[in-house]
Amino acid sequence: MLTGSCVIITGATEGIGRGIALAAGASGANVAVTGLDVRAAEAVAEEIRARGGKAVAAACDVTRAQDIASSIKATLDAFGRLDAFVHNANQTGARARAIEDIHDGDWDMPVMVGLRPIFTSAQAALPALIRSGGCMIVLTSQSGIDGTAILPVYAAVKGAQRALVKSLAREWGPLGVRVNAIAPSAVTPALEAYLIREPQMRDHMIARSPLRRFGDAEGDIGQAVNFLIGKESGFVTGQTLVVNGGALMM
Repeated sequence: MLTGSCVIITGATEGIGRGIALAAGASGANVAVTGLDVRAAEAVAEEIRARGGKAVAAACDVTRAQDIASSIKATLDAFGRLDAFVHNANQTGARARAIEDIHDGDWDMPVMVGLRPIFTSAQAALPALIRSGGCMIVLTSQSGIDGTAILPVYAAVKGAQRALVKSLAREWGPLGVRVNAIAPSAVTPALEAYLIREPQMRDHMIARSPLRRFGDAEGDIGQAVNFLIGKESGFVTGQTLVVNGGALMM
């Protein structure tokens, strides 16, 4: 599906990001794996290469504009083009709390990691995406669609991501660049840690899905991202694709 495409993925050292990277590599894409720990990024890149794919690793702290620019440059130096920028980096460790227990400082990191880097990445990646007729994909959440009573800051940031995706899609459409979001549900180390802290949520989350299971990061989420990257979705932009076993039906 993606043979010859060049894809960069932020936060790709574990969890859903790793699954997306492995799925892209298996579909023929040249993959730039980025993360805070370049050794962990290299380990995922080596997994892709061991399967016969092509991959490079780069350190990238998405809160630093210069890191985003450097990782894009590393991708272009390695592969000569950029067809897709996937913003997957996310703040982990959000704790379920009522709105009255949330303080001003609780907004800082979710915005720094989940929202502002989309703006920074958009500015840095656009010239290359225009040349390739490529796309940008943002990993958001169902919480940004229907809200949540226990993670209001997280839900607000995820909702803002979807609004920014729609704005970019409108602005970039005439330039031939598509922008979409995907709201996934899959087993990840971050999800498992969350369920250890909030064990009552496991049955609740599984029961919301008609398929009665969590998704697989590579097989379920990665394949959906491949579709949004590929030419098969060439008439799809400004959308949020919900991949969570039917937990949200609108």
